[in-house]
This record gives sequence, C-alpha cells and structure tokens, in this order.
Amino acid sequence: MNTSHTVHDFINPAPSPAVKLVTGAGPVGWTIATQLANAGHRVRILTRSGSGPEHPLIQKQRADVGQAHQLRAAMTEVDTVFHCIHGSKYNARVWERELPEAERVVLNTAGEVGAVVVFPESLYSYSHPKEPMTERSTKEATGGKRGVRTALLQARAASDTPTVSVVASDFFGPQVLMAHAGDRMVPRILSGKRLQVVGSANAPHSFTYVPDLAAAMIRAAATPSVWNTVLHAPSNPALSQRDLAEAFAAAAEVATPKVSAVPGWVIRAAGIVSTDMRELAETLYQFQEPFVMDSKASQAALGLEPTPLGTAARATVQWWRDRA
Repeated sequence: MNTSHTVHDFINPAPSPAVKLVTGAGPVGWTIATQLANAGHRVRILTRSGSGPEHPLIQKQRADVGQAHQLRAAMTEVDTVFHCIHGSKYNARVWERELPEAERVVLNTAGEVGAVVVFPESLYSYSHPKEPMTERSTKEATGGKRGVRTALLQARAASDTPTVSVVASDFFGPQVLMAHAGDRMVPRILSGKRLQVVGSANAPHSFTYVPDLAAAMIRAAATPSVWNTVLHAPSNPALSQRDLAEAFAAAAEVATPKVSAVPGWVIRAAGIVSTDMRELAETLYQFQEPFVMDSKASQAALGLEPTPLGTAARATVQWWRDRA
C-alpha cells in the first residue's frame, strides 16, 4: 500500500501546543508559517520589519535573529525553529559576513531550550554537480558562495543542537519573486513576451516547488529519526528551462513563449564591470550543463511526494495573476 502523501495532505494530524518559530518571511518562511497555521499550529514569525502572512495562529514579531538577546526573548514555548533568513545581497562576502554568525546564534539559542532547528539548503556545496546529486553526494565545494554553504553545513553537523537541512534546487511557486523561474519567467509568459534564460534553454535542471520544500521541512521537524541529516525536498524529475516555461504557458492557457539563452561568455564579460553579473557567473555551471537532484530517498523517509508539475504550474500562474 502506498503511504506517501503530497503537500496537499494534512501535514500533522495532532498539532502540538508548543510554538513553531519561523525566522524570515521570504517565500520559504512565509509558506512554512502558512502551512503550519493551516494545520492548527501556533506560529511565531520573526523579521526585522514585522511582516508575514495574516492568520489567527500567526504572531508576527520584529526581531534581528542575529542578536542573541532578541532571539532569546522570542523563544518562549518554542520546540522547533525553521531558520529561513538569507543574505541581504546575493554576494559571497555578504553571505560570509552575515550567515554564519546568525546561524551560530540560532543554534546556541535553540539548544538552550531544547528545540530542533530546520534549515532550507541549496545545492551550492555539492562537490560534483555534473553528476546526479543524492543525499549521499559529497558536499565539500570551496570558494565563493559555494564555500560559504559548505561551511554552514559543517557548522550544523558540529553543533550539539539537533538540526535538519532540507536541500532544494531553484524555486518556483507562490511567493517566489526574484528567481530564474519567478519574475524572470512567469510574468513575461503571461504578458506574451519572449524569454531569455541563462546558460542553456535545453539542459536538464531540477526545480523545487516551494510548498513541497515547506512540507518536507515541517515533516522533518516532526520526525526525530531524520534529525542530524541532510535531506532533499521532494522534487519532480529534472526538466529544461524551456520545458518549465512551456508548462507555465499551458497552465495559463497562453501561447508557448519563444525562448532564447544568454551565453555564459556574455554574463562573464559583464561580470568584469558588474558585481551582480560576477556573482551570477559563479553559478552558471548550474544552467549550462545537466543539474539534477534526486529526492527519492528523502521522499521515502518522509512519506511525501512532489506536487505534480501541472498542479504546481497552475497554482504558480494563479498566484502571479492574483498579484497583478
């Protein structure tokens, strides 16, 4: 009998009286908080601005989670921390300055109250990304943003506080704005414009639907047998950027867009004078060649399956239309 479930199933049939703490209200933090609250959990979401989704079970609070005294004041009744903040800029130096210290504070503070910490993670640390990446793949990449992610994973492994890191590939879905499959793709398809993608339009590439990542993080937090491991978020088989654009167009019932690719050499050349382009060029390898994440082992461990592509594409398109 198949006991696997999708994100649409009830996440936890017995909500805990404890508080679930979420740091950050980006697409991951926002979605986790919403899913938890919809399942009957009390949620406290911490951001510097006090933003977050509206729900009777969600308490929004202003705090800088990198400041131990502010975080400690928000830990009352907390048994789980979903640490979903990201760097203030897409820049290796900024990441190195901001992220390790914030994680150190979160791990130490969570350890004081006996809470597990669950992290969303990327594929940046994987040493051999040209090969299909599994949970057992080596994660020792060095230099730049890749090296920062490797160091974060190592610090979590060394911590006495229980952790789970749930790896996702490039995001798409509701709340996902600045992303290859976000504002660079969906609104252009809806307005009938042609697409320019980076690297290759045809290379296989794994994409993760953010609600599936959120569901996996919630399930992992409630499953002590998977603590202190690295898991993969349930993700559908890899498809090209062209294929994903076609899926969005089909979901929106609009014409299939014309898709072209910006060659890597153009982005590298622009990186000579642009810091943003230089940071993008560092991860071009993810889009120029096959970049495939296998999540089957984690799906079995968590009892979850990815949302079918058509369903995910329709929800994504509807969110962008509602936003417009």
